[in-house]
Amino acid sequence: MARRGRGGLSEDDKALWAQVARSVSPMAAERRRLATPPAEPPRVPAPSPAPVSVPRLALPGDFGLGRKAAPARVHVAHLPSPAERLAAQPLRMDAKTHRSLVRGKLRPDARIDLHGMTLAVAKAELTGFILRAQAAGHRLVLVITGKGKGDQGPLPVRSGALRHEVPHWLHMAPAAQAVLQVVPAHVRHGGGGAYYVYLRRARGAGAP
Repeated sequence: MARRGRGGLSEDDKALWAQVARSVSPMAAERRRLATPPAEPPRVPAPSPAPVSVPRLALPGDFGLGRKAAPARVHVAHLPSPAERLAAQPLRMDAKTHRSLVRGKLRPDARIDLHGMTLAVAKAELTGFILRAQAAGHRLVLVITGKGKGDQGPLPVRSGALRHEVPHWLHMAPAAQAVLQVVPAHVRHGGGGAYYVYLRRARGAGAP
């Protein structure tokens, strides 16, 4: 039998009790452990967004209080006039005769007035007139177009359509083979509303 000590417990009982005591947590400490919430992980601050630079729009001028914005410039392409286009063409006729022509000193041998005609009718009339004039031996004819308000046909066209189209027609077949030079008429013969047409000599009639 095991020996009992002073408290009525043997040495074996004390050893067993000490082992049990070590495996049991105190009630107060256990309650505090259960009541304490778990520690939260440290918060990492979110990265701040990088600054975005907004480019400044280019304005036609700086605005100020009480000032008006400068009007935007509109570039309009320059379209050469019929006279400018004709002046840019090479000279095919005698220079002395040409100087007399542009000064209005030469008298046309025949003339045609295209006023009131549609573009289609005017082109046909002009072509026939040029070929007949050359066949008749004429050298200088006058084509009157007027500065008018455009063709009177069913479709709208720009103002002065005949004035713009006649030089093109005179450089197209079949009229082109009879035409040597086209020059804007002098003011005494209609100015900007008419053209001098200097014709080639008919075949078999000598040099141009």
